[in-house]
Order: sequence, then C-alpha cells, then structure tokens
Amino acid sequence: MAIAGHRTFSSASGGQAGKGAQHPNIGTFSSDMQFVGKFKEPFVTYRVLDDFGNIVPGATDPDVDREKAVSMFRMMVRLNVMDSILYEAQRQGRLSFYMTNYGEEAIHMGSAAALTQDDVIFGQYREAGVLLWRGFTIQEVCDQCVANEHSSDKGRMMPVHYGSARLNFQTISSPLGTQLPQAAGAAYSLKMQGKDACVVCYFGDGAASEGDFHGGLNFAATLECPVVFFCRNNGYAISTPISEQYKGDGIAVRGVSYNIETVRCDGNDVWAVYNVMKHARHIAVTKKVPVLVEAMTYRGGHHSTSDDATRYRGREEVSVWANTNNPIARIKMFLERKGWVEEGTEEKLREEAKKEVLEALVAAEAKKKLGLADLFTDVYDSLPPHLREQEEEMRRHLSEFGDDEYPVLKEMR
Repeated sequence: MAIAGHRTFSSASGGQAGKGAQHPNIGTFSSDMQFVGKFKEPFVTYRVLDDFGNIVPGATDPDVDREKAVSMFRMMVRLNVMDSILYEAQRQGRLSFYMTNYGEEAIHMGSAAALTQDDVIFGQYREAGVLLWRGFTIQEVCDQCVANEHSSDKGRMMPVHYGSARLNFQTISSPLGTQLPQAAGAAYSLKMQGKDACVVCYFGDGAASEGDFHGGLNFAATLECPVVFFCRNNGYAISTPISEQYKGDGIAVRGVSYNIETVRCDGNDVWAVYNVMKHARHIAVTKKVPVLVEAMTYRGGHHSTSDDATRYRGREEVSVWANTNNPIARIKMFLERKGWVEEGTEEKLREEAKKEVLEALVAAEAKKKLGLADLFTDVYDSLPPHLREQEEEMRRHLSEFGDDEYPVLKEMR
C-alpha cells in the first residue's frame, strides 16, 4: 500500500533558483516551457480481497481475529436489513424520508473498526454503519427517523441526520460539504489539546465539487491538522455521474495537490478499507497531519427516497455491481473459506436483524412526540423576546386552524 505525499516535476535542463528572495514553489528553473496537464502515473487502487473473497497475490491476511471479523460481517448484514425495512417504511408513509447505504457496507465497517471511540466523526448522510459500529442502537435509529420524544435531535432534523455526543459523532447536516472545514477546525482543536486522537470526515464524490472541500483541505494542510478526509467515491452525485463531475484522476490527485498524504483503495473490500484507515489514522495521530482516502465503491440504491435512479442509469448496471462486486458477499466468502462462519449464517443474521428492526420501528412509532415548545429551545440560554413572540404567534394560529389544518400536531401541544 503506497500513500502519496507530494510529487515534484523536474526538468532536463536549467539550474537551481538563487538563494535570494524567491517564491517557495519555484523549485528548478528551466529553459523548456512545460504545461502539466496530469500526473504521469494514475493512482493505483489498493485491495486485499478479490471479487471472490480470496487474498490477492502480494497482500497479507488482515490482522483481525475471528470475533472481530464476524462482528464486522454481522454489522454489514444488519445495516443492509435495516435499510431494506426503513426504506419500505418510508414508501408506506411511516417515515417522511430515508437514505439507504446499499453497496457501501464495507466502507462503513472497514473504516469504523479501525478507529477508537476517542476519534471524532463528521459524517455526510450515508454513514449509518459507522455510527452503528460505535454503539448507536437500532432503536436510536428508528427514534430519530420517526422523530419521537427519544430522538437524539428532539425531532428537529430530517430522518437519517443522526448525531451522538456520547459516541463522538457530530450531528449530520443537510448542506453539502459543510463538514469538511468544520472537521479541519475540530482536528486543530485536538492537536492544540494534545489529544491522542484524530478527526475522520466522510464525504461523497459530489461534495468534493463544493468549495468547502478545497477550503477544508487547505486549512488542514497549512495548519497540519490530524484529520482523515474519507471520500466515498460511489460513482454518482445524486443523478450526476463522475464522468460529468471531473476530468482528473478521481479525488485522490487533489490531495496530492495540497501536499496531503493520499491513498486510494477498493471501497468494496472491507479489509482494504480497514488497513487503509488503520494506517491513515496512525499517520494523522503521530505526525499531526491530514490524510486523504478515496474509497472506490458503488451506490447500489437510489440517492434517497426522493430520487428515482432508473431515470439516469440502467437496472443492468446496478445488477452487475450487485452480483460481481458485492461487499457483503466478498467478506462472507472470505469468512467461509477460513471456517469462521458456516453456510447459512447470513440467512440467520438477516432473520435476527429483521426481527430487531421491526420491533424497534413499532416501538418508535408508539412513543410520543415532543412538545411544540421544544421548537424554540437549545439555541439561547433563555428564550429571547423575538422567539417568545414567534411561539405565541404559532399558538394563536394553531388554536384557530390547528384541528383542521394540522391534526398531527394535537399530541404535541
């Protein structure tokens, strides 16, 4: 596994710049005019398992014991089942919104298993598995998606916008890319406090087209912040394929441009992701510098329940990925070959997860909603006059029109 730092471009002729005042990036002078359009060599993609769960030549068996490996497999299956049920629950009108993680399960468990609970996580909106691995329960997931009185965000956020102070997982925000500069700042804080931990910031290939991506990486590079920027390159930014997003060699080359140590891996290979994250974390924590990881994967489902992916990609494309490069199937074959799980284990795990999710969803739906007064709290220490006026106006409006226009709010008053 090679991690690229910075690359220099040398010339066939010319001399070194003088020792006087000069721009730090001048380097070597040359009489040859050179326009550099791309790196001479494309980034290699690190992998450990082939498509059939075999260790590829030259790779080593990951240093993970049976208990941990089986737990990672179990959690990948659990996440997949949870997605299936909650997606259908949204279609039934029981949830207002949902986003699945199909096809990216190896990214979640491979990266999360290499971190410590002291590491601070900034997610985008497709990292539910990372949170589950850290200890977030299925019940907490359902409570948040239903927005009941036990929701971690008090019902104020859209479904799947999870957060957990006890698990060091910052609350997810809808605006794309905002977590990148925030992660750089949080990592700088860890550095100033002398903490033996790093920040991990997840984002998609689409978020890398936002200005916050460049600002976040530049801040992290210049301030030498211990943060791992983890890009899930799943091929699509909602409906925009990567072929229309950028012309360069993926996202990885951008890290090198900022002098950030960078690596690309097979995001559907759980052991490649695990090894990369373990190494990236070590670099970030010990050297107090940022690292960029680009994990190449595929979004197996719609962008969200508000999206219809069949309008911009064929079913055959999705089927090919699901049948030939399935992250759950790859680790399953690996574990079966080692004798760590038996044939039929996946089916048993799916039945267990199905029962757990369905029970949690029903329990979440039976819980009360928070009161309307909670719409105005937790911003100011004491409620200021303008918010009091807004609350009073809202209650006057509801007293006049509430029963007919807002029947769902009856239990919240």
